[in-house]
Amino acid sequence: MLDESLLDSPERLAEADHRNLLRGAAEAGARVRTAARHAAEAGVNDLKPDGRPRAVLIAGPGAAATHAADFLGTLAGAGSPVTRLAPTGVAPAAGALRWELPGWAGSVDLLLITTPDGTEPGLSLLAEQAYRRGCTVVAVAPSRSPLADAVHGSHGLFVQMATAPYDQDEPFAASAPGVLWALLTPLLALLDRAGVLTAPADALGKVADRLDRIAERCGPAIATYSNAAKTLAAELADALPVVWTEGISAGPAGRRFAAALAELSGTPAVVAELPEALAAHSALLAGPLAASADPGDFFRDRVEEAPALHARVVLLRDRPIGGLTAAPGARDLALSHDTPISELEPEAGDELETLAELIAITDFAAVYLALASRA
Repeated sequence: MLDESLLDSPERLAEADHRNLLRGAAEAGARVRTAARHAAEAGVNDLKPDGRPRAVLIAGPGAAATHAADFLGTLAGAGSPVTRLAPTGVAPAAGALRWELPGWAGSVDLLLITTPDGTEPGLSLLAEQAYRRGCTVVAVAPSRSPLADAVHGSHGLFVQMATAPYDQDEPFAASAPGVLWALLTPLLALLDRAGVLTAPADALGKVADRLDRIAERCGPAIATYSNAAKTLAAELADALPVVWTEGISAGPAGRRFAAALAELSGTPAVVAELPEALAAHSALLAGPLAASADPGDFFRDRVEEAPALHARVVLLRDRPIGGLTAAPGARDLALSHDTPISELEPEAGDELETLAELIAITDFAAVYLALASRA
């Protein structure tokens, strides 16, 4: 059950936030600036690549690497060379994970290693393997980690991960807001220099400014009635989020939102892109999860029962209403099954800014839902 009173109590939110998730969300803009500075200090801005790499391979544990690959691939556009290397192993522990380069990887390819840990032996072995193959290696990880030594030994480029003092208090959550921007920002700067996508220094500055504005609008001191993130968290209490996205940038934001809900608050969610979401989820909305569904005896005693789980559509859009859009059809389908719908649409801006806004609001919502559900 969600404790809605906690959402409007900054003091209680702070007491419940043992993992500093709210601080990470609020400081996302600062993380972008710090990470961009670390990238510049490492020499990223001075790179003069001979040409665009044939393939960009991304390796790292958990959601951090998955989301980074998803965002970078989306921003790279059609014909994106970005591919994530999925790990193998018997457990998600750092010592058990292993990564392998594809057989075709060689001197015209770029390997990016991104991790908030840096102690994974498998990543150090991967850096050495890439060096033997002639791949260029770039890593973003905490300083003074075994991976940093391995990358330096492989003549690769190492960028120190932007961290905060409180990051050492609790183990990293892979979907934590601060972790994402600390790892993603140097990769954006690097791939801009490599000609894979467009993310110059001024664009990263605009992203940081947009994240700051979202933190002001969605922070814990802002009341629920005027706080989009708190409102969304309250709406998703005791609901199955059915996340529908429209527009190129909204896709990765929706997938990250579903992953953050699962990891941070234990809330299951399903996600799909419009217009195909309408066919993929029509049976779901027509079944027992619909708000109007009540499969049990109408006259049974419900006093001691937990509320039934019903679907709620969350529509994330990265373009304004107008033109060719499936949004009206999405609303009609949801409402025809008495399924409530929440909508988020960013302010105008370039693709990177609108993606950042959708990520920031949904990150705050996932954190609020996690804190209020566990109170």
